[in-house]
Amino acid sequence: MTATTTAPLATTPVRAARPPSGRLRAWATRAPLLPALIFMIAVTQLPFVATLVISFFDWNSLYPKARHFTGLSNYSDVLTDPDLRHSVWTTILLTAAVVLVSLLLGLALALLLDRRFRGRGVVRTLLIAPFLVVPVAAALLWKHVLYNPEYGLLNGLLHYVGGPQPDWISNTPLLAVEASLVWQWTPFMMLILLAGLQSRDQQQIEAARVDGASDWQVFRHLTLPHLRRYLELGALLGSIYIVQNFDAVFTITSGGLGTANLPYTVYQSFYQAHENGLASAAGVLVVFGSIIIATFALRVVSSLFREEVSRA
Repeated sequence: MTATTTAPLATTPVRAARPPSGRLRAWATRAPLLPALIFMIAVTQLPFVATLVISFFDWNSLYPKARHFTGLSNYSDVLTDPDLRHSVWTTILLTAAVVLVSLLLGLALALLLDRRFRGRGVVRTLLIAPFLVVPVAAALLWKHVLYNPEYGLLNGLLHYVGGPQPDWISNTPLLAVEASLVWQWTPFMMLILLAGLQSRDQQQIEAARVDGASDWQVFRHLTLPHLRRYLELGALLGSIYIVQNFDAVFTITSGGLGTANLPYTVYQSFYQAHENGLASAAGVLVVFGSIIIATFALRVVSSLFREEVSRA
């Protein structure tokens, strides 16, 4: 037998794969969000830029060839026209009244739901329901089911006890709009404040009760300071939405009887007077006001997150 020898095979070193760079990894993480970002820019930012450009023109849609650049004159008209100034004041008054009353009622309901009692889950669901109703449907409900002077529920109850039969919308138009909005936004405030109540330090409350503190003292010195951030958050978020409210004013009063707020005035200027430039200027002011309020709201939210992280 003859022995055969085999030559050793040459081996090539295998290079380890280089990890992706930080910039490439960042783009790979953000890439799935690009379609949503492009869609958001196309749907929200481009129309706003177009509105901003139109606001610098005297542009009536009935006379499109007569449009011309006017600079800031549309903004001057918005701030100096008596009707537009009244709509700004109505917007401020409507927003302040609805937010304040909704916060007070939401706080009372949150304190109630923070206690343990039978059927609390059912009560919570029923109290949240108004916030889930479509705004136009809620306004129609109040206009026809409650406010109607002939077959409305409010006048029906007054007739049962021998009371007067007022026309609620004609006699108190702004109050009628405010009541419908308070009914719809109170559950929102309640949820925010209930979350704040359930994040309290129970050991502090128990220690205060052991020291002989009454319920009012616990609420005043422990609960209320703890809820300050949540009250600010509810007020700011409510203001952002209510300052832009159009449904209740349009449905209940059609902007009459001194209830036309700034969004309804924008609608009148654009769809009835066909003043595209003036309506765009008023709309831009509404957006800027909302951005200012939203900035404060984001600061409050970030401070709440920092407080929660520091507790953890």
